[in-house]
Amino acid sequence: MSAMSSVILDWLKKLSHALGFDTADSFPPGHQYARTRWAGAYFDIPSDTRPDDIERRLCDAIANTPLVFAHIENPTPRMQRVLIELIERRLSQNHEREAVQLAALLIRAYASPHIIEAMPGLRRTIDATEGYEAPARVRTLFAFLTDTHNDNVIEMRS
Repeated sequence: MSAMSSVILDWLKKLSHALGFDTADSFPPGHQYARTRWAGAYFDIPSDTRPDDIERRLCDAIANTPLVFAHIENPTPRMQRVLIELIERRLSQNHEREAVQLAALLIRAYASPHIIEAMPGLRRTIDATEGYEAPARVRTLFAFLTDTHNDNVIEMRS
């Protein structure tokens, strides 16, 4: 390939990106959540989408199809909170198997040292169960979420 063809291809790539024809798979470099990545095949987000809209779209996708959370690396705290709300809702509706599945996704996300904690104590709780069997890790996470939820209810009533 000639140098001219290479320059034209590079220019076309940049133009395609600028016009939003490419699919974004991360926040822009330098963004607060630049380490967050997702599988573009599961999230059709044009590359020219603003970061706030990207996060909103990803959160909407999680709310509508929670298992897509598995395809996000270093999910933002907001994305995690959407999943946590879904876990809590499943537990309150006695859909424990679904809650367990979602909790496992959250625990797996915390294997990354780069994830930003969604709520105080969450990383410490998950890290404390490192090496435990999956059911024990999930039960510990459920206990943490229940305690946190109860603390918030008490604070709201005060």
